[in-house]
Amino acid sequence: MTGESLTRAAFPATSSFLATSPSVRTTSATDPEMSAPGPAASVEERFTGLVNVVGPRVLAFLARRVDPPADAADLLADVLMTAWRRVGDLPSDDDAAAAWLFGVARHTLANHRRSQTRRAALADRLRDHLATVVPTREALTGAAMADDVMTDEAVEIRAGLARLSEADRLVLTLSCWDGLTADEIAGVLRITPAAVRQRLRRARTRLRRLLDA
Repeated sequence: MTGESLTRAAFPATSSFLATSPSVRTTSATDPEMSAPGPAASVEERFTGLVNVVGPRVLAFLARRVDPPADAADLLADVLMTAWRRVGDLPSDDDAAAAWLFGVARHTLANHRRSQTRRAALADRLRDHLATVVPTREALTGAAMADDVMTDEAVEIRAGLARLSEADRLVLTLSCWDGLTADEIAGVLRITPAAVRQRLRRARTRLRRLLDA
């Protein structure tokens, strides 16, 4: 989809915004130019005219700078909401008003990119954390293994756990995934610590057999 066709497809979002925003009276999207400034033109009419004329250009500006380009429609809605909240700053000159709206769009785009960067960094930290808390085969089974057989270990472990009984799986994961002690597991399961340790030994033996099969 070209930038022009994307603009035509996504720009109805501005009409929806204007129709649902309080105190904004929409005009035809085919108006050739913005309402002329002056006492007869209300702030709402000038804002509507600005959006009708400059909005498609702003949408194209956003679509060329976001991935996927379809997200530009949502960003445009944010731009219009911000611009409407700041409508008191709307310049009376048409060219200055267009530049003003592009400035709002540029600021909104910068915020969007910062937000994406923060989300990506958070996702990376979460992946790193999960990598450290996934138990190794040695931790689950008590059996050491060579470094060259660590490939796909997590997949094998999860498959093996899925084949255990619920009781075995629970005691193993409470110990190795959640880091609970035998005393703490005993409190969760309402059994004695000695019984927990016995269950762990048996569960590890069963899991080791499954992984070695």
